[in-house]
Amino acid sequence: TFFNNGYFPEIGYTDGMELSDDDDRKKNDLKEKERMMERDDPRGQAMSLFGDDADHIRFSIQLSTNKDQIAIAPGYLQKQWEKDGREYFEYKMDAPMCNFYSIVSAKYAVKKDVWDSVNLEIYYHPGHEYNLGRMMQGMKDALNYYTKNFGPFQYRQMRIMEFPRYASFAQSFANTVPFSEGIGFIAKIDDPDKDIDYPYYVTAHEVAHQWWGHQAMEAGVKGNAMLSESMSQYSSLMVMKHAFTPEIIERYLKYELDRYLGGRSSERKKEQPLEFVESQGYIHYSKASLLFYALQDYISEDSVNAAFRRYLKAWKFKDAPYPTSADLLKEIRKVTPDSLQYIIHDMFETITLFENKTLTAEYEEKAKDEFVVSLKVSTEKMRADSTGLETPIPISDWIDIGIYGKNKAGTDSLIYLKKHKITQKETSYMIPVRSKPRKAGIDPLHKLIDRHSGDNTKGLERKEKS
Repeated sequence: TFFNNGYFPEIGYTDGMELSDDDDRKKNDLKEKERMMERDDPRGQAMSLFGDDADHIRFSIQLSTNKDQIAIAPGYLQKQWEKDGREYFEYKMDAPMCNFYSIVSAKYAVKKDVWDSVNLEIYYHPGHEYNLGRMMQGMKDALNYYTKNFGPFQYRQMRIMEFPRYASFAQSFANTVPFSEGIGFIAKIDDPDKDIDYPYYVTAHEVAHQWWGHQAMEAGVKGNAMLSESMSQYSSLMVMKHAFTPEIIERYLKYELDRYLGGRSSERKKEQPLEFVESQGYIHYSKASLLFYALQDYISEDSVNAAFRRYLKAWKFKDAPYPTSADLLKEIRKVTPDSLQYIIHDMFETITLFENKTLTAEYEEKAKDEFVVSLKVSTEKMRADSTGLETPIPISDWIDIGIYGKNKAGTDSLIYLKKHKITQKETSYMIPVRSKPRKAGIDPLHKLIDRHSGDNTKGLERKEKS
């Protein structure tokens, strides 16, 4: 069993139940409807993303379930007892929490551990032990990174509970994360040095919501998912950055880039810049992963974390009015150098795209452990409107040029990565390296939104000595 408080009655009018598809509305003689209220709408700022019938709530609950099952809800277990052949559980939260809670019950086995006096528990279906170690480590690494960089964890426990793959998602409630078997418990990670470890990543993402969504609740207006999902994407990416190689991160970013490009190609209403995203997963998950990863690459991880800390300090555990994406962008601007303010406009306030391509790539061996790579790249920059119409704009951007060699495991590994200022469509480079190069190109880690990323890098041809 798994359901959340969305199944219970709500106070007031629920506009989320209205027809949302434009075609359906047209058939019923209804005007087109925006998916969300405007960012500056005081009605939306007065309600959080969890609805308009409560702010923070006091929470306690009694549950009964089958005798051989464990029932779980947010909060701390107060007592457990048996009556009339059923098992009873009582949970209570010791501080006000978001009006967002779940009820889960199953015949569970339990894996337990501790991080810094926080009890960690994973409730799983017996036989699904494959990734418990990855998920437990994901909880520990995430709690460690977020506490160090954003602020204290507010609870004494953190729990993950498996549910069947009738759906493939995880959902973060107060110290409680229902987690589909399909995206974690029965995943097969053949080689953690090559494959994306998504049980670890999803765990880190859901733990991040304990800060972004539970400590700082955002307003129910356009752009709100940037303050919960996008901030959690960035947070989990930083955990991954410190756990995996740049090559693994490249695979993840390429995956998210392809998901974003696929999503925008099937948009039925209108694409929005990230600061005004309207429940559009391909933007607030996939595009945001690329943008926030690129942001920390440009202005530094410490700077982005400082902006997140200040945002959290200003809005932590606050009731209405709730913050909007404008409040986070204000903090990001403060930590961004004047020379790089343009990237905020490109990333968050507009739909900016690139067309990067490696035209030619070759190398010459000058002497032992002395090579020179010759590259010619092409770069175009454009802006798109909400309908997808793209217009070329001048380019004056710092963009990565990268060169790969071969590591001891026989796989490609970066031996050169540096940003170069690009101001014209075609640019040539001659770059010395100390080990034999294999491939090279522009934006090799896919940090920018590139319409066709498959041609960013090119295998190097050997040029004979002249």
